[in-house]
Amino acid sequence: MKKHLIVAAILTSVVIIGILKNMVFAEYKVDGNSMQPTLPEGEYFSINKWSYWFHDIDRFDIVVFQLPEENEVLVKRVIGLPGDEIQYKGNHLYINNQKVNEPFLPKQENEIFNQTQTGDFTLEEVTGVKQVPEDAVFVIGDNRLNSRDSRHFGFVKTKHIIGKVNPK
Repeated sequence: MKKHLIVAAILTSVVIIGILKNMVFAEYKVDGNSMQPTLPEGEYFSINKWSYWFHDIDRFDIVVFQLPEENEVLVKRVIGLPGDEIQYKGNHLYINNQKVNEPFLPKQENEIFNQTQTGDFTLEEVTGVKQVPEDAVFVIGDNRLNSRDSRHFGFVKTKHIIGKVNPK
């Protein structure tokens, strides 16, 4: 009789752990190269779906989100948080008029490439507003020359963020 209880307890535990794992974590496969070299095409990564229930979104978090108009799921890096003014000038990021380092970007030997990697723009030029709205973030892919991101489709509403990519 004890063996049956032990087996039942183990099976119940495995089922509960499996259900919780799928509710909290999800696995995605990188489709495309917009996040290279950080997330190479074809690589699998895990996201924490509950992370933002307990913590605020931080600048430079990598997030998975849904574009509801296109029914598409994308992965990008958060550059702008609510209230931020963003500008790229001379291939450098300025947030609220302060130059910000982006250590995750690939270093290139070609100075001309470096100057055109992101391109110059202001938030107002690409979105029509000066600051990131309170309920949204501004996202860009790490492979700036080959990324469809907030420069193209605008802000991502925080309610459309599925989760945070877990670091390796």
